[in-house]
Amino acid sequence: MNTSLSRRHFLRAAGSVIALPALESLGFRAFTAEKAVSRPKRMIFLGFGFGVTQETWFPDVKQIGAEYTLPEGLAPLARHQKDFSVIQGLSNQYSQDAHWGSTFWLTGANRFSEPGQSFHNTISADQAAVAKLGQDTRFSSIQLNGGDPDLVAHHQGHGPGLSLSWDAGGKPVAGLNSPAQLFHKMFSEEPMPLAQRQALLAQERSVLDAVLSDAKQLQRGLTKNDNDKINEYFQSIREIETRIARDEQWLGVTKPKAPIGEPAANLHGKEEVKLMYDLMVAAFQTDSTRVFTYRQPAEAFTKSIGAKVALHDMSHYAPGERMLASQARDRAQSELFAGLLDRLKFVQETDGSSLLDHTCVVYGSNLRTVHNLDNCPTVVAGGGAGIKLGHHVVAQKNTPLCNLWLTLLRGVGVEAERHGDSTGVLKEMAV
Repeated sequence: MNTSLSRRHFLRAAGSVIALPALESLGFRAFTAEKAVSRPKRMIFLGFGFGVTQETWFPDVKQIGAEYTLPEGLAPLARHQKDFSVIQGLSNQYSQDAHWGSTFWLTGANRFSEPGQSFHNTISADQAAVAKLGQDTRFSSIQLNGGDPDLVAHHQGHGPGLSLSWDAGGKPVAGLNSPAQLFHKMFSEEPMPLAQRQALLAQERSVLDAVLSDAKQLQRGLTKNDNDKINEYFQSIREIETRIARDEQWLGVTKPKAPIGEPAANLHGKEEVKLMYDLMVAAFQTDSTRVFTYRQPAEAFTKSIGAKVALHDMSHYAPGERMLASQARDRAQSELFAGLLDRLKFVQETDGSSLLDHTCVVYGSNLRTVHNLDNCPTVVAGGGAGIKLGHHVVAQKNTPLCNLWLTLLRGVGVEAERHGDSTGVLKEMAV
């Protein structure tokens, strides 16, 4: 069928704009016996702090493969057991700080690898995925943070950083702190007139050009260390240029109508997580982004489920009240995760497949329990990365967690030779 319509066309009526589904007339084709046209791949990374209750969260290591019993901590996921795999034996060899759960989880970096520096990071797996998945959407990726933004990340079981994400230069990527912020970012129109926004972007580009010219002149005659700093600065400029170019590309495209209602302000804990999950699905429905990270709340979450034990005490549990609170947290988190998988399954593509069939969802932590950083809790769901699902996988002890990230990145189409401290793909996950 010949048509002048494109993927970015929208329905406009009564002042509203609704993103079109993947219609065959716009270039999409249903699956046929001869050939299946691939759907967009998507990724979600959900990271939680302070680990899990190891006695009741991990499956029995003797039950390997598809025939395994879900432990108490993962029991709420039973209806999705064929749609995810639990992986044991993975760790980040350079992780040394127990409550820096988010800082190196997706990077696998050695913080001391730069001589003379006590902190160094590298690109996170989600940002590596952006090179492949973030080119055709309004937002290349979206980062989310949970909990009270005034509470330091350390008290949430997270370390330095502004989210789970780190850019190509190992610099922190800022995140949004509430469902309301996410909703308005994706669906609320800018009040500033289009012409004024165009003028501001042009002015911003002009300022960047001038600054870049001055910086290049300054670079002559600098020491090696100073040149390294200038090169980092140039990288930051390039990232701003990329952002401006994307803003210009989407400047005249009206944001889609929200498929869900605007969330209430000041949501915390369990309700915040549920709304964040709902908004992730809404983002995929409208193809606003294809990559999410969510650094999940901890203290606000445990309070919202009625836990009376202080969060840090809960993480250092012993049999009794502390352990019961830790187990209740595990179950509540799994219930919400199961709800997210429900919603991803519910949204259908035109060929009858679901969003979950084309989405890779990672759920886990850099911390096992207490101060133990080996055997990172790891669940991977959805068909987006083409890995083995419905299995309990036990990798060789201390297999790099980055082997999994490399496996998933290649699974969604990223041509990466390695990621972090990876030594290869995770062969146990091959279909």
